[in-house]
Formats: sequence, structure tokens, C-alpha cells
Amino acid sequence: MVKPHKDSSAGVASDEARGERLRAKGPARPFHVVLVEPEIPPNTGNVGRLCAATGSPLHLVGRLGFRIDEHAVRRAGLDYWHLVDVHTHATLDAAESAISAAAATTPRTWLLSGRARRSYLDTAFEPGDVLVFGKESVGLPPDLLAERAESTIGIPLLGAVRSHNLANAVAIVLYEALRQTRQLEGAELG
Repeated sequence: MVKPHKDSSAGVASDEARGERLRAKGPARPFHVVLVEPEIPPNTGNVGRLCAATGSPLHLVGRLGFRIDEHAVRRAGLDYWHLVDVHTHATLDAAESAISAAAATTPRTWLLSGRARRSYLDTAFEPGDVLVFGKESVGLPPDLLAERAESTIGIPLLGAVRSHNLANAVAIVLYEALRQTRQLEGAELG
């Protein structure tokens, strides 16, 4: 006999009532998520939540399309923002320098673009890698992508849209990197 699915409006399952969630150990060397000139606050908020959930520092680069002061964050309902390891940098070079200075080894940087010729699925990620995403409207600058073509990767699309939402793209690539580096294994309720 099949047990009926418990509707959230009818009550909460016992594990949820106890606050248990599926959790993996924290990353030994986290991935760094870099957003270059993000424009849409909810996207950055979603990426921040993703970073807090994965132990990944969030680096915001250049001119932001919104404020991230305590009042603005509170007003936007980002009640988990205090859990995000947020860093701001004037330029991508400054972000990469700061990340390298804090690392034991020089991390590799991957640029994500809808114009990439190589898939993120064909990339062997390593703990500590830097994942760089461009602004929602235009992505990363074409000259940067041309200069770093060998480290530019993308997410293959099956439909007619030109790209994924920024927060979704970060989630897709970050979780693949975590999966490849076995940082999601051994998850338990806790």
C-alpha cells in the first residue's frame, strides 16, 4: 500500500519538526563565487543564500546595482545575510589577488559565459577554484572572455532562451563543482 504524501498545510513531517536537514561536512577549501557588477538584488540575495548554504565566500566586484548595507539587506528580507562571507572589490583583478593572498595555493579562475565554447560539464573543478559570473544584462566583458578563452566555460542550453537566470547558473555550476570534488558525500540528517 502506498502511503499518502503529507501536505505541508496538513502538518510537518517528524524530521522537519525536529529541525533536521540533510547536511554534508563543510568544505575543506571552499569555492569562491564572484559576481561582477550584479544588477538585480534578488539574484544576489539568492546567490548569497546559496553561498551561505555551501560555505562558499561571495565576492562582489565593481559597481553594484543596489546597496548591501544592513538597512537595505534587512528591508529586502535577507534574514540569512549575516551568514554570508561577503567581500567587495573594485575590480576582478583585486578580487583574484585577495583570494590568492588568503589561499595556500593560487586558485584557478573559471569565467562563466553563454558565449563559451566549452561546457562546465567538461571541466575538472578543484577545491578553492574561483567561479566568476557577469552582470545579468550583458554578462562578462567580451575582451575579458577573449583574453581568457581557455578558462571560459558555459552551461549548455536545450531551449531557445539565451541564458539561465544568474542565481540558477551559479547554483548549477557550484553544485557540480561540489559534486565533482566529493564535498557532498556523507551527508546525514542533522
